[in-house]
Amino acid sequence: MEFFSFDESYLQRLRGGDFPTEQHFVDYFGQLLRIKLRSRLRSSQTVDDIRQETFVRVLKAVRTGGVRSAEGLGSFVNSICNNVLQEHYRSSARSVSSQDETPLDPPDTSIDLDGMLVAKQTREQVRHTLSMLSEKDRRLLRAIFFEEKDKDEICTDFGVDRDYLRVLLHRAKQSFRTLYEQAEQRKHAGAS
Repeated sequence: MEFFSFDESYLQRLRGGDFPTEQHFVDYFGQLLRIKLRSRLRSSQTVDDIRQETFVRVLKAVRTGGVRSAEGLGSFVNSICNNVLQEHYRSSARSVSSQDETPLDPPDTSIDLDGMLVAKQTREQVRHTLSMLSEKDRRLLRAIFFEEKDKDEICTDFGVDRDYLRVLLHRAKQSFRTLYEQAEQRKHAGAS
């Protein structure tokens, strides 16, 4: 995305309701706001609602003289978006407390195929690397990271104290890291 420098003539055209300028403004900031909001919200519909409310408030402020400097337009849009987002959070918190544990927004149903493929490949690589570890290291890493067992329970299972558990965990993680990196190197060497 190419960054745009706003000047006074742009701000004047925006104040005057120039359609191409407004379209550029919405396209330009729409992308930036979508990126920002997608990282904070689950629902595409909520992202769009907050973007639209942000644009309504910013354009109203521009037309009524609330924006005096074109250079500050970007930070002004960001501030307004933050305010609208905070209002959404407060409103959602109030509605959650008054409802029975129903989700605020349905989960985002868009599919990230590349991300899913990378995640699947990574899971397979982790499984493969775990299978190459000693039984003791494999059991320890599974108990800590996958089963999230209490460390005192793990100490009992392995017959060690907390201090020695740290040593065992360090060694198991180091073994895993070494095997994982070797597999990655072989994969990249095979690809080239």
